[in-house]
Amino acid sequence: MAFPISRALLSSVLLAATPQSTSNARRAQTGFDLVDKSGNIRKPPNYRELYQSFGSYTVHTLNGEEEMHFTYASPGTAEYYRKTGKFPDGAVLVKETFGTAHGDLSTGDAHWPKGTRVWFVMVKDATGRYPGNPLWGDGWGWALYTADAPETQVATDYKQDCLGCHVPAKATDWIYVDGYPVLSRK
Repeated sequence: MAFPISRALLSSVLLAATPQSTSNARRAQTGFDLVDKSGNIRKPPNYRELYQSFGSYTVHTLNGEEEMHFTYASPGTAEYYRKTGKFPDGAVLVKETFGTAHGDLSTGDAHWPKGTRVWFVMVKDATGRYPGNPLWGDGWGWALYTADAPETQVATDYKQDCLGCHVPAKATDWIYVDGYPVLSRK
């Protein structure tokens, strides 16, 4: 039994599959779409659904608290890194940091994320696009958002507000790549 297909339906299906819609999707994946002309970085919407999970890990902070860190990257970032050992220009990394809760489960003392504390957003800048902006340098744009103001970027100078935590990872482009098995080139 054949089903009649309207020309309008067929046209819309074909239009959705055209290279133009594909190129628009690719263009939307660049981190510079999240940056205004002054170099201010917006937190990407829907990153949990649209970005690839790099991985997660637990951090026992210097003040004795436990945090869980979840990191996401714009599509294609991990594959590019595995091939080249570098992050692609325009790649976006989002690290969401949570407090924790825990309880005794049948498997043991379980810990899970509870309450977002901060978001760190980085955009790879291979060409130094914002030389006068104190939130851009060392090959990245840097941004910080807090739970009490999740849509307001609060960092003012990446060297003071961000870089200190990344110094041990300088040799790997300021990113703790060992914490992300998806980046393994093996």
